[in-house]
Amino acid sequence: MGKPTGFMEIVRAEPLERSSHNRVKDWNEYTAPFSNETLAKQGARCMDCAIPFCHSGMEIKGVASGCPIHNLIPEWNDLVYRGKWKEALERLQLTNNFPEFTGRVCPAPCEGACTVAISDSAVSIKNIERTIIDKGFANGWIQPRIPKQRTGKTIAIIGSGPAGLASADQLNQAGHHVTIYERAPQPGGLLMYGIPNMKLEKDIVQRRINLLKQEGIHFITNTEVGKDVRTEYLRSHFDAVILCTGAQKQRDVRMEGRQSNGIHFAMDYLTAATKKLVNDSITEKEYIDVKNKDVIVIGGGDTGADCVATALRQNCRSVVQFGKHPKLPNTRSADNMWPEVPNIFTLDYAYKEAAETKGEDPRQYSIKTTKFVSDASGNLKELHTVETEKVSGDNGKYVYKEIPGTEKAWPAEHVFIAIGFEGPEQSLLKQFGVQTTERGTAKATYGEYKTNVEGVFAAGDARRGQSLIVWAINEGREVAREVDHYLMGVTALT
Repeated sequence: MGKPTGFMEIVRAEPLERSSHNRVKDWNEYTAPFSNETLAKQGARCMDCAIPFCHSGMEIKGVASGCPIHNLIPEWNDLVYRGKWKEALERLQLTNNFPEFTGRVCPAPCEGACTVAISDSAVSIKNIERTIIDKGFANGWIQPRIPKQRTGKTIAIIGSGPAGLASADQLNQAGHHVTIYERAPQPGGLLMYGIPNMKLEKDIVQRRINLLKQEGIHFITNTEVGKDVRTEYLRSHFDAVILCTGAQKQRDVRMEGRQSNGIHFAMDYLTAATKKLVNDSITEKEYIDVKNKDVIVIGGGDTGADCVATALRQNCRSVVQFGKHPKLPNTRSADNMWPEVPNIFTLDYAYKEAAETKGEDPRQYSIKTTKFVSDASGNLKELHTVETEKVSGDNGKYVYKEIPGTEKAWPAEHVFIAIGFEGPEQSLLKQFGVQTTERGTAKATYGEYKTNVEGVFAAGDARRGQSLIVWAINEGREVAREVDHYLMGVTALT
């Protein structure tokens, strides 16, 4: 700890952002880096808190509190304060395989658990992390690490999202031969196709993929396991198989008019927009263009926000986002105490853009969609809603009660459904013979990751359900440790 009084003297600096009016005209990242001087001061805000909850990685009420990959945050904050960037990078890479991803798209549960955040604004952990890794690449400190010896063991990993990439990175460094199967044209999973370019530029994803290739990992793309490659082939030709397919079964709405043309899943919309941006092959039917159209997004989470930002860049006429929950408070409520993730009102990048370019925050709260209405040609023309209130039910659980007289019709030519994911697609799990949980996820104990099928492991969202990128990296690293032990009898992986 470099400056004992830093957190008392220095205020938090928010990430620099390009003007909304300018950034909605392109697909480039909307944030800009701080200067070294500013970041040194921000690092100085990290206090000597004895027990740093920021890297605890525990779960409270089923939600992460602190960093699940246990980044050594106070250590590299102090090194940044002292100007020792290379040493900070070394500490960061001990726990995090991909800081350039988490430093951009992680929701930062570390900051919610920051001790300074008890009575002040949290340390700018996420922005410091991003700058450390960016400096590492810019200065040539990050070079391919070629394993000196190979074990001769072979591992197939299905899925190239953060869990698959993390497990591959770890196992490759342990000396095993790793092959990743990806059904999309390019590796990266949701990092490549599900997160818009303005949050995570695809050159950054490709830079990491190229590095992993140089280090010896083999990628096979445009190949769907279970369809293009039989599961029996993988089990007979590899010493172990890891399922990191994610939880890509999107949750749907079931109501009158759902079959209308113009209603899409959010991830289909975001994926198509990215495919066009990176020049992947895409048909005119796949690509969804909302230029001069009225757009409604159902679902109040990050995916819905990404749809809002994408629609703005396509020059939609209007955009509204529906959420079933009431508007969050400006400060923590009595039942949302530190070190839980703070459930408070924020203005995310997409909402700032909408407010500044369309004149208002696009979010509508405590609202329920009741039906879709199409024209004579079957094309969506409007959406009907009713307002709700959150009340305690007979069993003590909250329910959403409709408020009579609040019905409303909204013009809509495109609707994007962004209400989460039900779990992994079932066909591949069935072909492997992997048992599943009640939620449809692969049945494998956390910390062990073994399925009921010998030599087949599961990790990430395929095992735990829809979750954070840091949990995916956590499970990718941990399943690598278990597979290494399974193959060798011992392991040095952590």
